[in-house]
Amino acid sequence: MPSLEHILSLIAGLLIRIGLPVTVSLGILYALKKLDKKWQKEQLSLPVIASGYEACWKVKNCPEDQRKACPAFQNPEVPCWQTFKATTGLLKDTCLDCGVFRNSWVTR
Repeated sequence: MPSLEHILSLIAGLLIRIGLPVTVSLGILYALKKLDKKWQKEQLSLPVIASGYEACWKVKNCPEDQRKACPAFQNPEVPCWQTFKATTGLLKDTCLDCGVFRNSWVTR
């Protein structure tokens, strides 16, 4: 029959084997979330780089009713891909293939 010391040492060993990795993982998760918030904050403060930017609704010749519902049309001083990224946090897949987006990064 195991003694009380034996049972307590077994429980302590299990707590160390399970508790230590969980604690380290939670610490890493906390640090990564904090870093992500910092990067998101910095990203929003970055200046928009789009010299010679022409609005996408002009290039694509969007109809008037579609323009009124478009967040990029309502915020014309910011390039459309930045507007969509600000609302969803992600760049739209269609932006990557769009000529307006691709041409804006060409060095002028």
